[in-house]
Amino acid sequence: RKLSPELQAQLLEEMIWVEGGSFEMGSRLPTAANREKPAHTVTLDGFYMGKTEVTQQLFEAIMGWNYSYFPCPNCPMNNISWFNMQLFIERLNTATGKAFRLPTEAEWAYAAKGGQRSKNFLYSGSNNIDEVAWYAGNANKRSHRVATKKPNELGLYDMTGNLWEFCQDTMKRHLYTEQPRVNPLYLDNEKPKQKAMKVLRGSGYEFAANESEVFRRDGATNNVRMPDIGFR
Repeated sequence: RKLSPELQAQLLEEMIWVEGGSFEMGSRLPTAANREKPAHTVTLDGFYMGKTEVTQQLFEAIMGWNYSYFPCPNCPMNNISWFNMQLFIERLNTATGKAFRLPTEAEWAYAAKGGQRSKNFLYSGSNNIDEVAWYAGNANKRSHRVATKKPNELGLYDMTGNLWEFCQDTMKRHLYTEQPRVNPLYLDNEKPKQKAMKVLRGSGYEFAANESEVFRRDGATNNVRMPDIGFR
């Protein structure tokens, strides 16, 4: 399948360049779960990140199907597995001649915190979750159109709330240690089609404010499909 010139132009225009740098990944807060501690220094090269979660319109243009809950063209794609996302990315790369991929967990975390422009907000882009996120307090148990809340410091939307977002990395509860890291990616030697627990970031529409802080991480197997999980 090919993308229309309009959709391809929009896709490329909405890739935000994130300047590399070092940041503190994880949390020192007593409310953080064990899988979110300890805080440690991570250094990243620059990378591109999608301005919004992948929309149903873009996914359907490439894949030809859409089994999302809450169907609407500009709502985030959901109810697909991590494996489905990989196939979509493969086909998107063929259609565009580019090299898209899922972000690593560290890239995701850095971008959510605002990268080099970070103001150290509790959520991505604000200390007031209602300004930046669709979450349990305002979402009415469903996802919403992308980019309808305020963006964060880098111009990225819905990095808190709306849908949880899959990363490339495999989830390991005790992966965080004090040791500094450079461009980390944890894959645990798995084979491409092997079942594995993958990292989720960003929280979703049914989660409360105190479950949605920017450092929160969770996991789901790469074959699971949920109405509150998507990707960017």
